[in-house]
Amino acid sequence: MAGRTARLVLLAGAAALASGSQGDREPVYRDCVHRCEERNCSGGALRHFRSRQPIYMSLAGWTCQDDCKYECMWVTVGLYLKEGHKVPQFHGKWPFSRFLFFQEPASAMASFLNGLASLVMLCRYYTSVPASSPMYPTCVAFAWLSER
Repeated sequence: MAGRTARLVLLAGAAALASGSQGDREPVYRDCVHRCEERNCSGGALRHFRSRQPIYMSLAGWTCQDDCKYECMWVTVGLYLKEGHKVPQFHGKWPFSRFLFFQEPASAMASFLNGLASLVMLCRYYTSVPASSPMYPTCVAFAWLSER
């Protein structure tokens, strides 16, 4: 019973420490996001945002709220640099410039290549291992789940 209580206390302490990244907690960032979403992400302003948003951005799932967070991230980074501070993290990640709809193109490319390698190996598995093998369905299911 005491061990369980100790674990709960440790878990509660860890949850209290995990309050987000420095940039997320910055009042300038939070106010900027709030104002941007109020101004741009409802009613006619939202229709205007959608009409000027490139098609590849909407197909990739970028929303008005995402765009506000992205723009406000750079406003906050600019203020940090202007004041001589280090660049903070936002949502657990370092700020990266967006290329097309990728905010982290190198990471996206690595993920794509990883998925491609998994698919190639799954195709090799299909051709070289008989479907009657005992672990065949398990390995195929694992391969499909790990690609997602």
